[in-house]
Amino acid sequence: MSPPPRTRAIRTAAIPPASPAPPAPPAPTVRPSAPGRTARPSPLRAGARRAAAPRAVAARTVRAVRAVPAGHWDLALAGGFLLLMAVERIGAADELHGGLPAALLLSAAVAGPLAVRRSRPLAGYLVGAAALSVEALFVLPSTVSPYADLVGLYSLGLYAPRRRAWFGPFAALLGMAAYFADLGHDYPVIPAGVLFLWLLGWAVGYGTARRAEEREAARQRLRREVVTEERARLARELHDSVGHTLNVVLVQAGAARRLLDREPDRTRELLLGMEHTGRDALDDLDRVLGLLRRGAGHGDGDPGEDGEGAAPQPGLADLERLADRLGQAGPRVRLRIDPAARRVPRSLDVSAYRIVQEALTNTVKHAGARNVEVTVRCAAGRLAIEVSDDGRGAPAGYAPGRGLLGVAERVSMLGGRVEHGPGGAVRPDGPGSGPGDGSADGSGDGFRLRAELPVL
Repeated sequence: MSPPPRTRAIRTAAIPPASPAPPAPPAPTVRPSAPGRTARPSPLRAGARRAAAPRAVAARTVRAVRAVPAGHWDLALAGGFLLLMAVERIGAADELHGGLPAALLLSAAVAGPLAVRRSRPLAGYLVGAAALSVEALFVLPSTVSPYADLVGLYSLGLYAPRRRAWFGPFAALLGMAAYFADLGHDYPVIPAGVLFLWLLGWAVGYGTARRAEEREAARQRLRREVVTEERARLARELHDSVGHTLNVVLVQAGAARRLLDREPDRTRELLLGMEHTGRDALDDLDRVLGLLRRGAGHGDGDPGEDGEGAAPQPGLADLERLADRLGQAGPRVRLRIDPAARRVPRSLDVSAYRIVQEALTNTVKHAGARNVEVTVRCAAGRLAIEVSDDGRGAPAGYAPGRGLLGVAERVSMLGGRVEHGPGGAVRPDGPGSGPGDGSADGSGDGFRLRAELPVL
């Protein structure tokens, strides 16, 4: 028996060695789905889409209905009533006294005025009521025409002016009398009940119109109040900023003119102060213009707000610079500011500065004072501001001007109180000056302004 053949030796001799092939890219991993399970949208998402579909359709329908002009709806209403009355008249043609054409003409006269129930409510209702009376007396009372008359009466109360709307109840009374001319003696309750319902419809329309007028009048009053308050606020800002700086510039210019020949160095300082004051005035004017631009679009804001992009409003920290600037114009200003007063809210900080600024402006402009004392204290939840001088004081029976009125308005808006009048003489620190030095005749008792603002 011969040995088995060597298959391995024959295979190696017949097939040469092949070069190694490049590795194949890995196949993407596919996660097998669970048996019997197919890809479906989330039930919650599907339910939300199904619930949102009716709302979207309803919203589109409402927008489409609102887009239709009101006059078109009135035409459709008039046409619907005319169609119902025509069908009724054709069905009762044998019972009509004046014939079918006259009945249809009267039906058109009853239903047609509904097309102008918004623009001509009184004329439309009078025409319809007259046609209804003629129809009931000479043709045949209709069961549809009274409802068209009810819609016209309601429209008269709703759309007519106050005086013209009062013609409705009297016209309805005459129309009901004509309509129930043959039935009033047999069934007196029916005419009374129908008349009550008709008058109730008119009252509903009339009351709705009057309430709408009252709401519109309230909106107009509120708009006027907002505009008035905004104008007053802007007037205060202009007076406080531009008016103050212009007064200081005028006083500095007068002093520089008097000292030009005698003290050139002092004149140079005054001119430099005028330059700084003018720059401050430009900053204030830019801020007020920012308030005007913002107020033109919104008309809101409070006295302590700064306009966007404008220079910030000054506060109590700027009183020293204000005192130095006024000191160049003549009076000596002495400041006494409580450290706690520098931590008040921004609205109080700005208002306190404006109050002091107005008081000092009045001192420079009217008092002729040599010494002014400014005291700002914060205690017991109140910010107390007092400005007193040794000038001429207030004349008998004086009336506050725009500046003091602006101070009163500002203090009132913040819930405080203000008082001003004579009796504010202060004694300067230096020798040779008395309380009445600012008076032309030596008898002045000065002027004092005191304001208290609650600290919230």
